[in-house]
Amino acid sequence: MGNNDRSSLPRPVHTVGWGIRMLERAGLMVILAATLVAMVAEILHMLNKGKVDIPDLLLLFMYLEMVALVGMYWRKGKMSVRMPLYIAMVGVARHMMTDTSLSAPWALLAGAGAILVLAIAVLVVRYGHTRYPYGPDEEL
Repeated sequence: MGNNDRSSLPRPVHTVGWGIRMLERAGLMVILAATLVAMVAEILHMLNKGKVDIPDLLLLFMYLEMVALVGMYWRKGKMSVRMPLYIAMVGVARHMMTDTSLSAPWALLAGAGAILVLAIAVLVVRYGHTRYPYGPDEEL
């Protein structure tokens, strides 16, 4: 029996699997809707303020990445580990730009160190993927 042969699964197992997929889809729709609401709110905030700053653009970029992440999960049923790492890097950079309490040099170094650790994590994941590729049934 192959992984894609669901016709031979017992009915209760098939029904539970279908229910889980529907819960995933509903959760994705909630995440997508919340992201779009936040994106529109940020655009309205920029319009009311009358200017666009770099932190505003980074926040919009994070929202766009979240939409792409939802789209990827919807299409493939799997999520790349790298996408949340990229979002986290942008989030830390935005936080460093907007939080005025981070003016201490050690706080800026800590933020830069966090971004560096996330970038190293991306490299490790990419290296692992090329050095130890997924099998045909595990492909992302």
